[in-house]
Amino acid sequence: MVHLHSILRWAIVLAGLWAVIRAFKGVSGKTPFTAADNKAGLFFMIFCDIQLLVGLLLYFVFSEKAKAGLADMGAAMKNPALRFFTVEHTLMAVIAIALVHIGKSKVKKATSDAQKHKLALTFYGIAFILILALIPWPFRQALGAAWY
Repeated sequence: MVHLHSILRWAIVLAGLWAVIRAFKGVSGKTPFTAADNKAGLFFMIFCDIQLLVGLLLYFVFSEKAKAGLADMGAAMKNPALRFFTVEHTLMAVIAIALVHIGKSKVKKATSDAQKHKLALTFYGIAFILILALIPWPFRQALGAAWY
């Protein structure tokens, strides 16, 4: 399960990058909001939703780190790795996914192409930055993570 969750992060990073780049091009180039722009946001949202489901399974069923953290929250708050996986990673993920959903809904309701691109850039951009921050990258040695 951890490997699936880890592999899915790359789908999210790529889809998020695609959505943010398309929104940025739309804002800076004042281009029409096309079906490709809509699909970029849709794929970003779908991959986030799949990742959330896998993450919830990990969190409540399979993850020893989460179980250890939930068993003793006081100790988890003193241990950077346990705190990250028990609280920080989970909370930032839920916030980022909520931002993607809110952004998708606001983009859908917007009336002008410029407004759609601006909303997409704002919501997808903030969500993408949060996602990059919540990933346990290998260079964050205290977390014991890998590239896959």
